[in-house]
Amino acid sequence: MFIGAVFRLANLSFRVEGDPTAVLKGALPKRVRDSHYAAILEPAKLGALMDAIDAYDGWPTIRLALQFSAITFQRPGEIRAARWSEIDFDRKVWRLPAERMKMKLPHDVPLSRQSVSVLQRASDISSGFEHVFPQIRTYHRPISENAMNVALRRMGYSKDEHCTHGFRATATTILAEHGYREEVVQRQLAHTEPNEVRRAYNRAKYWEERVEMMQTWADMLDEFRSLGVNHPKAVIEVAV
Repeated sequence: MFIGAVFRLANLSFRVEGDPTAVLKGALPKRVRDSHYAAILEPAKLGALMDAIDAYDGWPTIRLALQFSAITFQRPGEIRAARWSEIDFDRKVWRLPAERMKMKLPHDVPLSRQSVSVLQRASDISSGFEHVFPQIRTYHRPISENAMNVALRRMGYSKDEHCTHGFRATATTILAEHGYREEVVQRQLAHTEPNEVRRAYNRAKYWEERVEMMQTWADMLDEFRSLGVNHPKAVIEVAV
């Protein structure tokens, strides 16, 4: 594409005749992005992971960001760049603006008791600054893009076992097994509604069910911790 643009510009300025790359258009296959993320799915093994995160002795905002990721199962980029201005403690909601969302639509996340507790602990570190989970070197920037995955590797979890994005697959699978409707889980994942008219009403869609589901999920993670002691790790890859 870029080489063709160079030849077309050169052709317009009479430096060359024609574009020899034109015959190659469509000949090369498009790059397909791998949407599979390693994710632990079994409760006992997830409990062991949560225990490992709780015991992580690195920079505390990374530990808190991982806990918050597991509880809210939002995208890693949305987690690490969370801002205090987005947190409404009174209404127990995290309001993500459209410009920070992958699909460029605003998204509200119900905050369970456990997620509020994580945020309160984070406020002891970063209150008064913009970012909820700042870097160790400067509180004016969020933790780096790879910080949470690097921490998981330090805990002994390889990239083929679990990654931060995998919390979305973990929650999706286990909540489905516990009877939660797919459309409610998908809405909590902030997946795009194909219908443009219906999309405009998505911010509060299934809100009461999502509030109940997010509290149940946080409670389940607490229960899984009791199952995870000395339990061997397991993994499966799921597309989310």
